[in-house]
Amino acid sequence: MNKINFYLIEYAINSILRQKYKSFFITTVLTLLIFLLTSVFFITNSIKSELNSTVDALPQIIVQKIKAGRHYDIDVSSSDAILEITGVVDATARVWGYYYFENAGVNFSVVGIDEFEEQYKKSLSIIVDNAKLDFNDNASMLVGSGVKKTMLKNYYKEYFNFIKPNGELKKIYLKGVFDGDTQLESNDMIVMTKASAREIFDIDESKATDIVVKVSNLDEVVTVASKIKLLFPDARVITKNDLKISYQNIFDYKSGIFLALFIISLFTFFIIIYDKASGLSSEEKREIGILKAIGWRVDDVLKEKFYEGFIISFIAYLFGVILAFLFVYILQAPLLQNIFTGYSQLKTSFELPFIFDTQTLFLVFFLSVPIYISATIIPSWKIATLDADEVVR
Repeated sequence: MNKINFYLIEYAINSILRQKYKSFFITTVLTLLIFLLTSVFFITNSIKSELNSTVDALPQIIVQKIKAGRHYDIDVSSSDAILEITGVVDATARVWGYYYFENAGVNFSVVGIDEFEEQYKKSLSIIVDNAKLDFNDNASMLVGSGVKKTMLKNYYKEYFNFIKPNGELKKIYLKGVFDGDTQLESNDMIVMTKASAREIFDIDESKATDIVVKVSNLDEVVTVASKIKLLFPDARVITKNDLKISYQNIFDYKSGIFLALFIISLFTFFIIIYDKASGLSSEEKREIGILKAIGWRVDDVLKEKFYEGFIISFIAYLFGVILAFLFVYILQAPLLQNIFTGYSQLKTSFELPFIFDTQTLFLVFFLSVPIYISATIIPSWKIATLDADEVVR
C-alpha cells in the first residue's frame, strides 16, 4: 500500500520556495484564470436561477389588446367572456404599468390590486397580507427594497409624488417595504390600489392593462389559449411557455458573451500549460540529473513533481474560488453583472442569489488542477528516464 511520503512533500515545498519568483508568478496567473472561470459560472448560475424563479411565478395565460401592432388597454368585460370557456377557473383584469422616475433614471413597475380580489400569484398575496395595504384612502403603497433605496436617495421618505398624464401630482404615502421571492420580480415593484394606479396611468374604470387567466388543468393551457384567440382575434394571447422561451433567448444571448470570455480564459490557460509541458529549464533538468545520481528512482522524481504541481495548482484553485465567491456574492460582480442587467431600462440593481453548485466547483477543479499536474509530470518523466550523467551534461 502506497503511503504519503512526507519527506518528498517537504522537498517539494523547499523546491517551490527556492524558485519563489517563478512559483509566485505561475500561482498568480493560475489564480486569476481560475477566478475568472469560477466567476463566470457563479454569475450564470445565479442569474439562471433568478430567471427560472421569476418565470415560474408568471401567470399561465396573459391576454393583451393589440391595435396597429401596439398594446392598448383591454375591456374589463372581456374577462367575463373568458370565464365562460371550459377549463378556466379565474380571469383577472390587471392594472399595471411602468412609471419612469426621471430624477433617478429608472422605471418603477406599478401594480394595482383590489381588496377582495384573488391575487393571480402567490408572492403578491403574501406581500398584500403581510403589509396590510390600506384600501380606503387610495393614497398608500407598498414598495420593493430597491424602490425604497431609490426614493430615499431622492429625499422621498414618507411619500412619493407621481406625475399624472394631465400634469397634476398624485401624492401616495409609503405604507411598507417588502422583499419578494426574487429580486428581479420585486426590486422595482410598487403595489397600490387599482384606483390609484388607474389615476396615475389615466386608465378608465372599464379598461385594464391586460387579463391574466388561470386554467385548472395545465395540459389544457394551449387549448384554452387557442379558444381565447378565436374569441378575441385582435388580442395577443401569451402563455407561460412563450414567456419562458423569451426569457431563455435573452439569457442565451447574454451568456454568449460570457461564453466568449470563458473560451478566451481557457485558451490562455492551455497556452500556459502547453508552454510548461514543452520542456523543462536547464536548471530543472540539472536538478533531476543530480537527484538520480544520488540514488533517486524515476517514481521518486515523479512523486516529488506531483506534489510540487499539486501544491501550486491547489493553492491557486483555493484562492481563485474564494476570490470569485467574494467578487460575485459579496461585491455583486461589478462590471460583469452589467452585461446581463442592461437588457432594459430597469436600472434598479438586484442582488445575485447565492447558489452552491458542487458541479461548478468540480468542473473548475478538473479543468485546472489535474491539467497543471500533468503538465508538470510529463516533461519531468521524459528527463527522469534518461541516464543521470547524460542529463547533467
